[in-house]
Parts: sequence; C-alpha cells; structure tokens
Amino acid sequence: MKKVIVADPMASEGVVLLRDATGVELVDATAMSKEELLHELGTACGLIVRSRTTVDKDVLAAAGDLEVVGRAGIGVDNIDVRAATRAGVVVMNTPDGNAVTTAEHTMSLVLSMARHIPQATASIKAGRWEKKKFLGMELKGKVLGVVGLGNIGRHVAKCAAGIGMEVIACDPWFAAERATEMGIELVPADDLWVRADVITVHTPLTDETRAMVSDPQIAKMKDGVMLVNCARGGILDEAALVRALESGKLGALALDVFESEPPTADHPLVAHPKVICTPHLGASTIEAQVAVSVSICEQVRDYLGGGAPRNALNMARVAPGQFRRLGPWIDLAERLGAFCEQLASKSGSGDNAAALSGGLGQLEVNICGDIDEDATPALCTAALTGALKGVLSAPVNAVNARLIAEERGISVRESRTEKAGPGYSATIEVSLNGPGGTNRVTGAMLADGMGRVVEIDGAHLEAVPHGEMLLVQNHDRPGIIGRLGSILGDAGINISRMQLGIRPDRQAINAEDGPLALSVINVDAPVDEAVLGRIRGAGVVSAKAISL
Repeated sequence: MKKVIVADPMASEGVVLLRDATGVELVDATAMSKEELLHELGTACGLIVRSRTTVDKDVLAAAGDLEVVGRAGIGVDNIDVRAATRAGVVVMNTPDGNAVTTAEHTMSLVLSMARHIPQATASIKAGRWEKKKFLGMELKGKVLGVVGLGNIGRHVAKCAAGIGMEVIACDPWFAAERATEMGIELVPADDLWVRADVITVHTPLTDETRAMVSDPQIAKMKDGVMLVNCARGGILDEAALVRALESGKLGALALDVFESEPPTADHPLVAHPKVICTPHLGASTIEAQVAVSVSICEQVRDYLGGGAPRNALNMARVAPGQFRRLGPWIDLAERLGAFCEQLASKSGSGDNAAALSGGLGQLEVNICGDIDEDATPALCTAALTGALKGVLSAPVNAVNARLIAEERGISVRESRTEKAGPGYSATIEVSLNGPGGTNRVTGAMLADGMGRVVEIDGAHLEAVPHGEMLLVQNHDRPGIIGRLGSILGDAGINISRMQLGIRPDRQAINAEDGPLALSVINVDAPVDEAVLGRIRGAGVVSAKAISL
C-alpha cells in the first residue's frame, strides 16, 4: 500500500478517487497540526496540497519515502520545487483546471467596465436612478490587446472574438502562423499599447514583467483605455495606475489581484470610482475547484501506480528510479537554461517591457561524458523549461516544454559527446540564440554533489548557479574589482561568492586594456537598474543581473 496524504481541503469528487483506488492508503490530514503532518509524512509516498500547506525543506526532510507532491491548482509558490527536485520528489500541478474560469472572469470584468455594471448596481441599491450617468461602450469592433498567449490568454482572445472584438496580442514566444490561424494579430508591445481600446495581461510575475505597465507604457495608450489584471499583482504599476486614473488617461480599471493581498481599506485603487475589483476570484468557481481536485488526485494515483507523470514541473519522461539519480542533473540543466535565457534576452535597459520585444531562436543542448544516454531528452527538456518558464504566462514543465517551443517556432537540438572537457567526468552544454545574440553556458556536477557553471562563452570558472547573481565583463586591469565592491557595498548589497574567468576569444588589441575578464558574483540581494548603471559607469564593458 502506498500512503497518500491530503493536507488541504478540496472537492470530494477528487478525494473519493484516492479512497477507492487499489493499493492506496488515504490519510486525511486537513485537521492535523504541522507536527502531526510531519509524523505522517515519514511513511508517505504522496502528498496533495492546495495553497495552505507549505512544502519546504523541513517537510521534504521528514518525508523519507515521498515520491510525489501534487498541487491542486497552478501556482506552486508554497512548494520548494528546487528542494523537491534535489530530493528526487516529483512535483505536479493542474495547469489547465482553471484556465477557462480565469478567462471567463477576465471577460466578465471587461464587460462590467464597458457598461459600468458595479457602479450602476450600487447606485440603484442606494435609491438613485442615474440612467444618464452610466453611458456605456459597445465592445463590438473595439480592439482588445492581450499580453501573453498562454492557456488563459488564448481563451480570452477566443471569447473576445466571439462578441466581435478585434484581437491583437503581444507574445514573442508564440508562433505568428499559429496566431494567424486563431484570428489573432501578433504585434510588438509598443504597437499594442497604442492600438488597443482594452488591454488585459496574462503573464507570470517575473523581474522582467514586474511593473511592465507603468507610466511610459500608459503614456502611449489611447485616452480612456481600459485595463484588466487577472494574472498577478505587480504586473501593473499601482502608483502609475492611480496617476493615470486621476489624469483621465485611464478610463476604467479592473483588478482581481493586487501587489499586496488583501489590500488595505484605504488603498487608493480600491476606493477609486473608476475601479472595479474582486478578491482574487479568477479560479473560484465550483467547476474549477472540482476539476483541479479530480485532476491532481488522478495524476498522483496513476503515477504511484506506475503510470507516466502528467503536468510534472520538475521531471521529464524517465523512470521513477532513474529520476532519483538524475534529479541533481535535471536541476542543473534547468538552471543552465534559465541562465542562458537571461544572458540572451536581458537588455539591461531598465525597460521591463523589453522582454516582450524579442524572442528565442534556437536552443542546443550537448550532453558530454558519463551521463545515461537515455537521459539526453530529459536533460534537454529541463534546459528548455528553464529557458522558457521565466517569460511565459502558461505554466512550463517537462511535459509541455517541447510542445510550447514547437508552437512558438523555437528550434530545439540535442546531441551527445563521448567525453567531457578536461577535469570533468560529465558536463552539460547549453547554447541559446536570442535577442541579445548567442550565448553558451556549460555546467558540471562537482564532488560535493552540487552543480556549478564551469564555462560561460569560453571563460572557465566554477560559479554557483543559485539566487541573485551579477555577471560583469571588464578589461583585466587593477582597480576594477575594488570599485565594483565599493558600489555594491554602498548599495547595501553583500558579496557571498565571486568567480573570475578570462575569455580567450577576447584578447585585447591594446595591451594597456588587458584581456577581457568575466566575473560571476553571487550577492545577497537583487541588483537593480540604478546599481547596474553605476557599475557600467565604473569602467566595465558590460553588467547584467541574473536571478535563479
């Protein structure tokens, strides 16, 4: 018997599937204390949670036999996926269960804004009959701008087209041919801001999408434009939204999410008469809750019964036993992909909308040396997942990464080399062609079982691919590193590790400049654009912030 713990309340339609499953012992832990849960986890093979229970390193350490963690929903903010990967524990979610529900909620807010439904309802309930005050807008023939064409964004586009709206979209990772087939016109971000009558965002919250819609973007929009955010709080700059509402530039705003939830009672957006808002209800329908419960219980039941993993966030199609051995390599490959994507796409300009202006071209993964030959597809998929997941609105995992790449016209090539470079028994080389050019990063597993970046574009070093990082290129001459340390120190940023490599392909023509050195610096806090600007002004060739 395999014990499966359900830690958070969820729809009974899913739980009954586990209760009736052959070979499964179901434990209802919804009323247990954390100490009781940890005790039960000692012999558990599966754990299913929603958003209440946190699956951190302590929980994983207590779960010696755990094989899978299932999340009934999309977000896994409460699950330490990296730690689970290193422990060989598969993490699954249900990315499709609430896509339709969230899209419908988005369209409900669009319609409500266009016809002032909440305000008119409040008026009539207050005993007033203000028919002339609430003159609405017909949506047929208007332009809807969709930022992000994941599952939710695509369904929003379909709904909008159904009521006669013209749909334009911005998503550099989506194939133009596929968009045309769906009746969607793909446009650059700047064109979308200018042309749309209504704008809705459906992207993840990342360093590049945080405050993606702020004063510069709003200034380009039509007067009276309507904005919707049912994705993540922080994508729209709330202070800029207040200014746009007060100036009249923004005609209406609908929010299902906020930067801080719940918002305070005196929040200026909550109190504003042109704003309608809901308490993060995008996924809150009976149908969606049943769907995610049934889906995750089926996925965990089938996986523990020997079936293929579905919607696994940290696992390609490999046998469970092999996954325990490959877990650290899969984690390293994903980090290398993410590292390479940030090298290729981050402009360093400080414009958070820049992520929407380019795209990936080709990803190449070369497995070198003593790694199982049949692990090549899994490691390539992990690198692709890392490259894609930070810039897409749809959840990206080992199951859907290749399909997403195919849909967006991203070429993926995998290869093997018999021997690794000198000093390593095995390495993974990841090359990525993106808006900033082609970059190559190589990783290896050291004797301590921890992955390292051992080469970046020809420069050899041993950097830890974790947390906040700073990548600096400078001519190798005295004083540069000292000035760099002073700038970071003045900004209150501590250096935890630093690795230095020399790029053999970039020897200086002028001997006074010295060869081009590359430094990877692990820091304890994010390096913002202001600090990067000071670093670039201190005699360095380039500086980029990397977050893993």
